[in-house]
Amino acid sequence: MTITSGLSRRGFLQGSIAALTLAVTAKGLVTAAWADDGSKKYGADGMPGGTVDDPLIFVSIAEDGTVTIIAHRAEMGTGVRTSLPMVVADEMEARWEQVKVVQAEANEDRYGNQNVDGSRSVRHFLMPMRRVGAAARQMLEAAAAVRWSVPVSEVKAVQHEVVHERTGRRLGYGELAADAAKQPVPNADALKLKAREDFRYIGKDRVRLVDLEAIGKGQATYGMDMRLPGMVYAVVARPPVVGGRARRFDASKALAVPGVIKVVEIPAMSGAPAFQPLGGVAVVARNTWAARQGRTALQIEWDDGANADYDSSAYRKTLEMAARQVGNVVRNQGDVAQAWNSASDAERLIAEYYVPHLAHASMEPPVATVRITKDGAEVWTSVQNPTAARAAVAARLKLKPENVRVNVLLLGGGFGRKSKPDFVDEAAIVAQAMPEGTPVKLVWTREDDIQHGYLHTVSVERLEAVIDSQGQVSSWLHRSAAPTIASLFTEGAMGQKPFESGMSAINMPYRIPNVRVETAEVPAHARIGWFRSVANIPHAFAAQCFIAELAHRAGKDHRQFALDLIGPARRIDPSTMADTWNYTESPERYPYDTGRLRGVIEAACEGAGWGRELPEGHGLGLAFCYSFLSYTAAVVEVAVGEKGEVRVVSVDMAMDCGPQINPERIRAQLEGGAIMGLSLALSSEITFAKGRVTQSNFHDYEVLRHNASPRTIRTHLVNDDHNLPPGGVGEPPVPPVAPALCNAIFAATGKRVRSLPVRTVA
Repeated sequence: MTITSGLSRRGFLQGSIAALTLAVTAKGLVTAAWADDGSKKYGADGMPGGTVDDPLIFVSIAEDGTVTIIAHRAEMGTGVRTSLPMVVADEMEARWEQVKVVQAEANEDRYGNQNVDGSRSVRHFLMPMRRVGAAARQMLEAAAAVRWSVPVSEVKAVQHEVVHERTGRRLGYGELAADAAKQPVPNADALKLKAREDFRYIGKDRVRLVDLEAIGKGQATYGMDMRLPGMVYAVVARPPVVGGRARRFDASKALAVPGVIKVVEIPAMSGAPAFQPLGGVAVVARNTWAARQGRTALQIEWDDGANADYDSSAYRKTLEMAARQVGNVVRNQGDVAQAWNSASDAERLIAEYYVPHLAHASMEPPVATVRITKDGAEVWTSVQNPTAARAAVAARLKLKPENVRVNVLLLGGGFGRKSKPDFVDEAAIVAQAMPEGTPVKLVWTREDDIQHGYLHTVSVERLEAVIDSQGQVSSWLHRSAAPTIASLFTEGAMGQKPFESGMSAINMPYRIPNVRVETAEVPAHARIGWFRSVANIPHAFAAQCFIAELAHRAGKDHRQFALDLIGPARRIDPSTMADTWNYTESPERYPYDTGRLRGVIEAACEGAGWGRELPEGHGLGLAFCYSFLSYTAAVVEVAVGEKGEVRVVSVDMAMDCGPQINPERIRAQLEGGAIMGLSLALSSEITFAKGRVTQSNFHDYEVLRHNASPRTIRTHLVNDDHNLPPGGVGEPPVPPVAPALCNAIFAATGKRVRSLPVRTVA
């Protein structure tokens, strides 16, 4: 029998900070929490926004005392499947050894927003998680007080027990669960959150990842590990050019390959790409090897479509031309033109920076398993946005979403790629063509991933500044030419949107009287998708390298020049910098704090020993960035050999994300961000010829090898202030790494690098 409290969600949200519903079964207590903002807002980037994305988090206590916490967001290496349940466990005084974490399936109506993008998990769910833990703790305490007929003020929850302090009596959580479920749910005013000094897990390094042992033993289940009885395997031959289609194909030789069962045509993409499959021909077989051999045997005549002539070298010239012309003005203060025209040639500085297309290249390529029965469909996949996957399958199969179950498995990396569920849709198409109940596992190879995925935008960034003889910057023009992510959802969309310009372009807090930021309208010829840190990568690369160039022109130390340019500590309303997006957050709650930016610069420089004497051929480079509401700085030390070969000696990474909930995971993200940032800077590049990606695997789309990685990465966590709202952690480490590297190369050699990847210094 289940008893549920009669508290309505709508009524509660109109007048309270948090709501709890309550159910009790024969097994024990079940509680759930809503956050303070039930609205769902979707921006032009297709990502949910708003202060809080409507979380609904479940906790249960069994008779044996086991506390089960639902992890409603996918785990892709950030540690979210540990960090958020850990917060609940801390507030409810649960012993971590007696906590069980269960992954939620896709169901936003039940669990709240589940899209793991935008470094929002802790940012949006820290306080709801604390509230649900505190409510459970207080209900357990109230139940014990009733059992003992004592005032609740005399009892206290301590590590999975409630203790009567005067007599020393104790009751375990399992013993109290059923009685606790009968207690009234504490309202917002009655919730008693822990003081910081009482935290057992929050801010500490004593909690192991819930998946650590399974991952270490090879027992964890990623999407690629999924196995079901009677499973068949599929791979897809996709159009080599985005927007292309199969004009005709002959499957006879493919069907003759031993193990091949069927060939299924995938409908061609039409209109804006969004999350739809590219189209092509799927080969289904008894194993992946046979499916791949069958795909090779297919005879397909492709119609390459409108992007057949896309060439990345020619397109770079298009971007350069666009960046040299007046664009759409997105920030304008003072009079940049007048300052430029009145300056001498010696006072002017112009630089252009180039960042190529980049592939996500997560270690686990996309993969999805779909089984269709008379009752609906079930999916097993590694996906960042399970609700989008559920919606795609439901639409494809003409089912109600409630008849589609998406089981979320561990992700072997995501970086934004796996929030786009085109590969899940492909699996559903193939499963629909098979006998009812046949599980179909659709696999992307590494070549598929590199050549047919969504790409980070390519860009040319042009900066112009006026700097006087005293080293004061009086004018700053930043013109960005890059295809927009909006082209993913609107066919023909051009010009960067506010959420892109609001990533290290318009929101620059420097003391410069004349500022102008523009974007150029250029078409997209590939699927442009969000990528870890998104537009912060090209914008910060250009701006941070340019600041270093300005410091050199002024004859000043880069660190001191940057601090002077930022000025004293102050809190700036982002809208005064034309940033009305602000990562979807309130400018009052999340102002731009230059004091925090100064703090990470100083921490990274101190950690690296800024100003110390270096060996011949060595250099230190600095860069910093505000992104996803956190502040990050990097100092890179490089050694450049006689032939221009670049060796990274060390990286110092500093971050201020506000309250540090799981410091070990923050350090891990900083270390991983350093490696990824160096990969992008030194070797990664996607190029096109005749509309086709010319790279195919890690031999020509290189990521950082072990021998090229820095021997030392030092992390510096700054300003663990729990009075501040939390910032993001997963995305902010990447943007400052490439410019810090290039600034270090200049310090070592006197040669400027304005185009990525670096590879060697000519």
